[in-house]
Amino acid sequence: MIALHRFNTFLLLAAMLASIPARAAEVPAAETPAAQADDPPVEIIAKNPAREVGYHVGDVLSRTITLKVNDQYKLLPTSLPIPGNQKRYRNKEQGIEIYASKVSESHENGQNIYTLELSYQVFTSSIVAKPAALPPEFVKFTGNGKLFQVRIPSWNFRISPLAVYGSVNISKDMSPLRGPLLISDHRQRQVLYGAFAIFGLSLLGLLYILGNHAWLPRMGGPFAKAYRKLRKTSHDADGLEAAVNHLHQAFKQSCRQSVFSAEEIIRIKPAFTPLAEDVARFFLLSRAIFFDSSERNVPADPHAWLRQFGRRCRDIERGMK
Repeated sequence: MIALHRFNTFLLLAAMLASIPARAAEVPAAETPAAQADDPPVEIIAKNPAREVGYHVGDVLSRTITLKVNDQYKLLPTSLPIPGNQKRYRNKEQGIEIYASKVSESHENGQNIYTLELSYQVFTSSIVAKPAALPPEFVKFTGNGKLFQVRIPSWNFRISPLAVYGSVNISKDMSPLRGPLLISDHRQRQVLYGAFAIFGLSLLGLLYILGNHAWLPRMGGPFAKAYRKLRKTSHDADGLEAAVNHLHQAFKQSCRQSVFSAEEIIRIKPAFTPLAEDVARFFLLSRAIFFDSSERNVPADPHAWLRQFGRRCRDIERGMK
């Protein structure tokens, strides 16, 4: 009986030892995260605020998160961040609260696209700049018999004090996260553009006054053409007669009839009143050249005087007094 009892005990121990490896093999199989290994990939695109420093108490930071996943899976609305929740970092409150949470859904190329618009408000301050972070968010997806979680990465920034205490050494306060300090040149650009406009108008006015070609309105009148011809006449008797003839033709075309005295020209063209004496002298010079060479009331240098007189007539013709 004792031998039989020992034999039965031996068989029981042998059965127990034989069952241990099988159970040990089953335990790792049950604890292996097979569902996590088979989770479908989720593309995460985070659009964070443009700057990382200079935020104060009461400021609102907004970020946009885009999640792209196969259309077999859906985002669980209950896993979205809830407005009003205080965010913690290492189990400490940061003074950052979810201000607003909004999600929109679309479908494209066999994917469900979820766009999360998250806003956070700062409720803390300090006498010095201190680091802070928009903590990671966790959202869940379900579908195809699976439930898995996706982590939205955090984003670090700096909270600045409302006022600076004590003296500040600018060279020691140059944070590489701040970026260059830009000075607006909008006012200077306006002044520069105004100067360019005035310069352009002045140049156009000089061109109109001094120009000899018919580039602008009222630049191709009879006296403008006569003045161009006067500048090309020779300094001899033939050139002098040609110059006088050019001016006679200009008066005839301007008055639309033949004229023979200053009074007649001023009556037809009152604009020539400031040149009444010069017009009378021109007719005396014309009479001396063509009819009476004994006339003494003529300019000493008739060629130069005729050019000057022609230019003044051209200016009157263009409306310049």
